[in-house]
Amino acid sequence: MKINTAAVVSLFTVLLLLSGCVVSAPNTRPWLLDTPAASDSQVKNLPSSLLALLPTPRPEGSLYFTPTPDSGHSLPAIRTEAASYTVQYGDYLALIAARYNLPLVALINANSQIDPNTLEVGMILTIPAPQPAAAISDFKIIPDSELVYGPVSATLDISAFVSQKGGFLSTYTEQIEDVTLTGAKIVQRISYEYSVNPRLLLALLEYQTRWVTRAQLDPSYTTYPMGRYETNREGLYRQLAWTADTLNKAYYRYQINALPYVILADGNLVQLSTLINPGTAAVQYLMAQLHDQSGFQLAVSETGVFSSYTNFFGIPFDMAIENLVPADLTQPALVLPFEEGSTWSFTGGPHGGWGSGSAWAALDFAPPGEAFGCVQSDAWVVAAADGLVVRAKDGAVLLDLDGDGLEQTGWTLLYAHIESRDRVKAGTYLKTGDRIGHPSCEGGVSNGTHLHLARRYNGEWISADTHLPFNLEGWISSGDGAEYDGTLSRDGLSVTAWDGRIAENQIQR
Repeated sequence: MKINTAAVVSLFTVLLLLSGCVVSAPNTRPWLLDTPAASDSQVKNLPSSLLALLPTPRPEGSLYFTPTPDSGHSLPAIRTEAASYTVQYGDYLALIAARYNLPLVALINANSQIDPNTLEVGMILTIPAPQPAAAISDFKIIPDSELVYGPVSATLDISAFVSQKGGFLSTYTEQIEDVTLTGAKIVQRISYEYSVNPRLLLALLEYQTRWVTRAQLDPSYTTYPMGRYETNREGLYRQLAWTADTLNKAYYRYQINALPYVILADGNLVQLSTLINPGTAAVQYLMAQLHDQSGFQLAVSETGVFSSYTNFFGIPFDMAIENLVPADLTQPALVLPFEEGSTWSFTGGPHGGWGSGSAWAALDFAPPGEAFGCVQSDAWVVAAADGLVVRAKDGAVLLDLDGDGLEQTGWTLLYAHIESRDRVKAGTYLKTGDRIGHPSCEGGVSNGTHLHLARRYNGEWISADTHLPFNLEGWISSGDGAEYDGTLSRDGLSVTAWDGRIAENQIQR
């Protein structure tokens, strides 16, 4: 069925949900902020590389159909029989439950004879078979291109939008690493660090606690704006960091058919539909962490997160960029990210691009030297390709390979743990081999001085161990299924990732 949007004043004044379609919001260019500033001149000032990617506006009054279901994902079979597990040194029940994707209470109930607070090495545990309910929803909430920090996110002025809404977020500040950031700046930082769309983060904040539009909030909401009541997750930055990492975890796992069900906050399991897209699976996974069954059903329906998103920005599928990462995508020529003639240690195979949830998009290299730990190094990290430095702060340098000044479009390289001393400035155009800075422990979490190198395309993390591995002057990356493990191979030679310095992990440019 279909609805004429010209006859509808507002989507949420009367939310019409008919079989196969919904009413759209009136903004015909939803990728622009709906203010007088969102004019034709603003559109003309966008880079041509971005304009070429933006969706064609749907004429006001035209018919809108809900997105068709995916053709079907081959999700893994769910274990139907109990298994056993022998407790190892360092194990605890919550860790084991997470390893088997089970609620903690299910593991405790299946091992009622043991003290859940005291595990002994060698103890045999029963791992019950998961018993998820049938799929609750195959309603598609957002397209994949609105999950990642992709091209359309470059059109949103986060500060202007937050100020326009006038809620608690517009006056909020928080100290992050000795710097005071506004609420809008925190949303922006989480977006580019984790590569998650700021529109989605804002819609989620609004759905959970109304942070974006309400000036007065329940006191608990001011501390836990996403409703994740957990020690050491107080404040907007930590709440959104957890949110973005959780979204990434589900998005990239569903892409590789590795996420068959979700665990709700009340311990129930719900099987995911094979007909939803990875972006929708990510939102469902996040909402499962925060709600019981009834709350989850509402959150993933047309009147849930989708409603908050559409009320702010218009129908999310009007902003969809199909084929965000083309199937035939090839990596541009890259060199090893250190100077010619120097030998570095390959210390980390494929692992998370940022946080633990993103695709295994990164490799690690440690500079020459005998010292261990977080020591100062005078070795130079260099540009692996020509590009424009669009960000150089907080221990990170972001190199834009298409040179349009946007990290949301085309190929980008993230160099993490770059020391502030001698670090290249944002706005600098580099040629292949030009110096970027020194490796360090600055930015993020690190147990030793090194470089963390990761790739993105149109905002999506590109895995180093699947169909498009790193190619660094002919050195091809591969993994063995365990994070940080892997090799770089060229012409019959192989270098093995190892957290330290051994003959097998030395690589020279």
